[in-house]
Amino acid sequence: MNKSFSAFARPYQGWLLVLVFIPIIAMIVISMTNFDSSISFSDITFTLSNFSILTQPSTLVAFRNSIVYASLTTLIAFVLGYFLAYEIKKAKIKNKFVVLTIVILPMWSNLILRTEALMNVMSENNIIKSILGFNLFGNISGTPLAVLIGLVFTYLPFMILPVYTALEKIDVHLEEAALDLGLTPLQKFWKVIFPLSLRGVVSGSIMVFLPTMAGFAIPKILSKGRIMFIGNIIDTKFIYTNYNHGALLSLVILVFILGSIFLLMKFDKEGETLL
Repeated sequence: MNKSFSAFARPYQGWLLVLVFIPIIAMIVISMTNFDSSISFSDITFTLSNFSILTQPSTLVAFRNSIVYASLTTLIAFVLGYFLAYEIKKAKIKNKFVVLTIVILPMWSNLILRTEALMNVMSENNIIKSILGFNLFGNISGTPLAVLIGLVFTYLPFMILPVYTALEKIDVHLEEAALDLGLTPLQKFWKVIFPLSLRGVVSGSIMVFLPTMAGFAIPKILSKGRIMFIGNIIDTKFIYTNYNHGALLSLVILVFILGSIFLLMKFDKEGETLL
């Protein structure tokens, strides 16, 4: 049976080879050579001078911003996302798929359009002020708060969905047994429900942390270029054809991604909470 279906995996294997492994190998080569679009392949030589980008103040600040904002976004998304997922799970609604669809509905639109819309709402003169006569957020565009709100708004569904999936798999009889054994509802949550949903929390945290840390569009738009993430540095390097530094920084991000995948495999080997 396995052999009969193995042929269906070949297009995916080819896709991995062409669009994943070959580009990674190219990035490794470019990051460790003097590769430039203006020189020929015969003039390319091995060098470690590109690694100096990792100690430059702008790069260190960008890494710090990426990690700090990604951590704050993950923490806020965890608090809000777990509460929403838990309420959806407990809600006596026949078709919860509709509720989950509403949760992920913003993800169906373009990221740049959503971010630009948030930028408008956070500006002094915005559409809400024009309609209602008052400013909802005040003029916070270009501030760290605006970036944090934009990140949470964008990536909150990535926390809700895996947490809800983990909660939905918990046997209701375990909750009833916990109450029968004398636990209070709060004790039942902390001793039964939360530990059993931890896989969803880990999956959601990784799914929020990684794109937040590696992203560049949201901080670039909402901070008006005042707050730099490592993704903004990579974007700038490739725009100005500094492929060596751009490839090296991309490989650093890739290390974070591989480490997160390894962590996820430890907590959720079957991938049950990944949607």
